Amino acid sequence: MNDQIFEVVITTVSASGEPHIAPMGIRYKPGGQVLLLPFKPSRTLDNVLATGAAVLNRVVDTRIIAGSVTGRRRWPLLPADRIFGHRLQAALSHLELRLLDQQDDPQRPVLTMETVHEQSHSAFAGFNRAQSAVIEGAVLVSRLHMLPLEKIEAEMRYLQTAVDKTAGPEEHEAWGWLQDAVELHRRKSSP
Repeated sequence: MNDQIFEVVITTVSASGEPHIAPMGIRYKPGGQVLLLPFKPSRTLDNVLATGAAVLNRVVDTRIIAGSVTGRRRWPLLPADRIFGHRLQAALSHLELRLLDQQDDPQRPVLTMETVHEQSHSAFAGFNRAQSAVIEGAVLVSRLHMLPLEKIEAEMRYLQTAVDKTAGPEEHEAWGWLQDAVELHRRKSSP
């Protein structure tokens, strides 16, 4: 099994069709399988278990990732081709996935998904350093409740250099959302 983790955006729908967008680290397995490891509780987990389906979206617009961890979950969607669900309009490519197997875990169940459809929509030009910094910052913000605030702030200061040197308007906007989330957490945590 490949232990590398790839940051993507997973779109799911509830049994009633309500879409949900969430960034997630995933693992690819041989034969077109993908491992999803959503935290418990989560809407992504609930939706996959209810519908047996998800869409893996590969994006370079890091506002979608930063926005999703800071409460901005409204991004244009298009219908999936072969499953009950949606893909992100901004996706460079997407994989439509069906649930093959699940292994329960108190914190992070393992969902083994099979690819039933894959499509490319646009060429990947590569990430600039600011995009990578936003992705790392979004991971930190998603763990504000788990990690010491001092550690998150130190890592955000380190990542700030890449944003300052290479960010375009989209990355600056996304980075601002992440900084606001850290500041809000700091204010709520202060006595």
